[in-house]
Amino acid sequence: MGASSPVAVDVALTAQRLRTARAAADQGTAGTEALAGFYLDVSDRVARTERDVLTRSTATGLSERSARAVDDVVLVVELTRQASREVPVAFTARVLQGEAQERARLRAAVAVGGYEEVSGAVASLSTAQLRLRWAAATGSRPARAQLAALRAEVQRPGGLSAPQLLDLADAGVQREGDLAALVDATADAAVLAIEVDRDAARDRLRTTVLASLLALAGALAAAVALGRWLARSLGRLADAAGRVGRGELVAVPECGPRETRTAGRALAGTVAGLRRVQEQADALTRGDLASALREQPVPGPLGEVVQASVQQLVRAVRQHERLRGELAHQAAHDPLTGLPNRAASLDLLSAALRSRAAGAGTGLLLVDLDGFRAVNDGAGHATGDAVLREVARRLPGCVRGQDAVGRLGGDEFVVVVEDVAEEELLVELGERVVAALRRPVDVGGRAVRVGASVGVAVVRDGGGADAEALLAEAGAAVHRAKAHGRGRVEVFDEVLRAELSARSDLQSALREGLRRGELRLHYQPVVDLADGALAGYEALARWDRPGVGPVRPDVFVAAAEASTLVCDLGRWVLHEATAQLARWRAQRPAAWPAPGAGPEPTVAVNVSGRHLTDPRLLDDVADALAASGLPPHLLVLEITETVLVDDPLATAHLQRLRATGVGVAIDDFGTGWTSIGALPSTPADTLKIDRSFVASADAGRRDLVALTVHAAHTFGLRVVAEGVEEAAQLEWLRAMGCDTAQGYLLARPLPADEVVHWQRPAVAVP
Repeated sequence: MGASSPVAVDVALTAQRLRTARAAADQGTAGTEALAGFYLDVSDRVARTERDVLTRSTATGLSERSARAVDDVVLVVELTRQASREVPVAFTARVLQGEAQERARLRAAVAVGGYEEVSGAVASLSTAQLRLRWAAATGSRPARAQLAALRAEVQRPGGLSAPQLLDLADAGVQREGDLAALVDATADAAVLAIEVDRDAARDRLRTTVLASLLALAGALAAAVALGRWLARSLGRLADAAGRVGRGELVAVPECGPRETRTAGRALAGTVAGLRRVQEQADALTRGDLASALREQPVPGPLGEVVQASVQQLVRAVRQHERLRGELAHQAAHDPLTGLPNRAASLDLLSAALRSRAAGAGTGLLLVDLDGFRAVNDGAGHATGDAVLREVARRLPGCVRGQDAVGRLGGDEFVVVVEDVAEEELLVELGERVVAALRRPVDVGGRAVRVGASVGVAVVRDGGGADAEALLAEAGAAVHRAKAHGRGRVEVFDEVLRAELSARSDLQSALREGLRRGELRLHYQPVVDLADGALAGYEALARWDRPGVGPVRPDVFVAAAEASTLVCDLGRWVLHEATAQLARWRAQRPAAWPAPGAGPEPTVAVNVSGRHLTDPRLLDDVADALAASGLPPHLLVLEITETVLVDDPLATAHLQRLRATGVGVAIDDFGTGWTSIGALPSTPADTLKIDRSFVASADAGRRDLVALTVHAAHTFGLRVVAEGVEEAAQLEWLRAMGCDTAQGYLLARPLPADEVVHWQRPAVAVP
């Protein structure tokens, strides 16, 4: 209890009053009435303090039993207080006189009345034991005698003798002792009740705590279970979301609380939309464009965008397929006649050879037009093109419906004939072709005549041959037909087989000669007609075959062109020529221009049509330049104009080579099918006028040369004249504005070791 509590204050004041009363009694400074007042005041204060303590105790939430026990204590204490006041106030009234005695007698009467009032209430004590002890303390004969004596004394002060007063005092002391014992018993009962309450409270507290702990544990267990449930739900949803994020369109679980289920449904809807997009993509991949468009689009703005994209993609794919079909057709067909080109014709022939039936053969007709060059030169390329288109129209009408007609290039056509039982059938077909092509062709109201020579080759059942070999046999046959007067049909036979065998032997020897290093390059200088300076060289292959001697270039080159051997030959020439020019750049031969005096000399290399269309050509050129260190602009590739007409791949290769800086020259210009109007789209830097135009004295040919030079310069091309052998030819070429020239008049092809000593001829100086 704090020092500042009301009870503590009451106790302190009571103790102070008691000390004051004792001091007054010891010193004799207070009268009897004052001392009695002091005593009664202390008694009242003690009783009030006791009541306050007990009242506060009952206010702390005691049980009913404990509260009644405390009430018992309050009642007994009050009874004891009242009893303790009776004797003192009675003695006070005895010794006082006058008005003081009257006041004391009144207080004594009040004390006796208060005791009787309280004692009447003691019968309501909570336990029978307390009531019995009360009866023992107050209901004994001495106690009753005392009470009677006190009443008599109060009513008539002085009525008791001195011994009676002493007996009354002793009886009062004894009664107070009995009452004090009753107070102790009542207090013990109250304490016991309170302790029982305390133990019960502890038990309740323990039970409450245990119940709380159990409830808490249950709540924790429920929370853990709920957390695990939520975690599992969210985990499954997160796993599904992660797999969807990695592109796996898995089923999305819809479990857990409402929010998780809502998120799951939303993700499932997204997956469903992605599945529809995937189905559309799969349909596009399969080429099922109609199904891709029929797929239900994803809902919402995203679906509209996706569906629009699919529609756009379908349109693009269809357009791509259409373009691819067109490109495939263009790649496999001749652009002038619409017939299968050389590559496609050979594929058709190969397929026929593989699928020929037992007992049947496969035949090939090679059709070479007669007199076509004269038509092309005399009437122009447009007329020549019209003739070729008419030939392509007539040929299918001469053969059977199952036979295939194609154009190899230039004025050469082929007919692939399957299921040939007799060789005579092929001869009859060839004769019909000759007869059909002998009829004049109407070109703009003008009758143009050409003819045809036909070579026939056949493979019997069980005979081994490939497309190239069969084409070579038909070529040998058509060559003999032309040699025997043209306009006829010749069949490949044993004589021609022997000739082909000899060519095969030549090819084998040439292949071995390349391996052994038997070939050499000669270089023919090209002179600038403006100042006579060295403009470059043309590299020409020469072969001195051991045991045979020199082989003419047109012989071994023709043999090489009949197979892929020509690619090996071209590859060797590229490496040798670029390496030699790189060495001359370092040595600077006598005819080499002084530094800064003009462009550096170039080296020109002839590239066959087969090599030009070989996929390795670009690498061959790049490897040769890299190995020699020669700048690309100093290398010139010479091709025939027929190659550009025959194969679109040749044009693509030349365009890529020119993009690297390599120069391109069209050799023998005027003898092929390239028209002057096609020069702007021709992938070339230089035109080489064929020697036949240079050597001709015909005025028309000279006019054609002048026209060619003018057209070439108009389109930014340089012009080289070949085969210049006379000074007069050189003069009129210079007068026409021709840029450069080469020929025996200027220099013959020379070995590399003689080129360094070559001096510019005086005739070349303007």
